[in-house]
Amino acid sequence: MFPNEFQGFIARVTERIASRPLDANLEAWLNAEYPAGSAEYTELANAIRAGVEEGWLADREAGGIRYGRIFKALPDTHGFSVDVVRMSDIAGPHHVHPNGEIDLIVPLTEGATFDGHPAGWCVYGPGSAHRPTVAGGSALVLYLLPEGAIEFTKHAASAT
Repeated sequence: MFPNEFQGFIARVTERIASRPLDANLEAWLNAEYPAGSAEYTELANAIRAGVEEGWLADREAGGIRYGRIFKALPDTHGFSVDVVRMSDIAGPHHVHPNGEIDLIVPLTEGATFDGHPAGWCVYGPGSAHRPTVAGGSALVLYLLPEGAIEFTKHAASAT
């Protein structure tokens, strides 16, 4: 697996979602089109795992979280930036999604969740904010951010 192959996997998804609003309907559609356990989900999850194992995804670490932006918002990814994080029973830094955020959750520990969501997709709308939290073990999370927009805040540790 190489970054350009990975970009091709991502582009197949982003091409289908680029013109859609980031909302509950998109989350339901992603979970129906690419459900956990499907061939497409498994192919993407395996590509994410391979990239992390090979060291070109989530290649930085801070505060017990491995993370990294593999692609800025590009025409090839239909205007989405692509980040991958690896988290284990931890809450990350609070941030705002000016244009929304789409997350693909790949548990590494059976039953691990991301913000309470199991394996699959989670969508946050424009202007939403959270403190990303993995519970019940370890998970990889792929973040798709329209225009790469994210704003880290200085919220208290209890913020959600």
